Amino acid sequence: MKANIGIPDNHLQAVAEKLQVLLADEQVLYTKTRNYHWNVEGDNFSEMHLFYEKQYDELAEIIDEVAERIRMIGHYSTGRLVDFLKLTQLTEPEYTNDQPEQIKNLVEDHETIIRSLRTLITEFADKHKDLGTSDFVTGLLRQHEKMAWMLRSYLKK
Repeated sequence: MKANIGIPDNHLQAVAEKLQVLLADEQVLYTKTRNYHWNVEGDNFSEMHLFYEKQYDELAEIIDEVAERIRMIGHYSTGRLVDFLKLTQLTEPEYTNDQPEQIKNLVEDHETIIRSLRTLITEFADKHKDLGTSDFVTGLLRQHEKMAWMLRSYLKK
C-alpha cells in the first residue's frame, strides 16, 4: 500500500533519492571504520580496537534507520554494494595501518556527511515539506558531530 502521509509523490521520490545517497555514505563509512578496527596497530591497540567497534556499531544502527526511513516514505532501500559505491560521496583510500591517518580519514568522512546533512535538513523541510525526514536527519547530524568530535580528540592540533 502506498504511503499517504500528506506529501506529494514527487517530493517523496526526491527525498528517497537523497536518502539513498546518505545510505551509501553511511555504508561506506561503516565499512571503512570496520576495516580500521581490524587493522589498527600501536601501543593503544586495545583501546582503539574497542573505540572503532563502538563507532561502527553506532553506524550500523544509523544504516538501519536510514534504510527504514526510506521504506517509511514508500520506497525501497538500496542494498547492493555495487549501488552503494555508485551513489556514495565518499572515497576509499589505500589501506593504512597508520592510526593518525585512519582517524583523519574517518573525520573527513564524518564531516562530509555532516555538511550534506545540514543541506538536507532545510531541503527536506522547505523544498519538499517533509518535516519528519528533516527532523530525522537533524538527529543524524548530532550523532555524526559527536562521532567526529570523539575522533578529532585523538588528533594533535
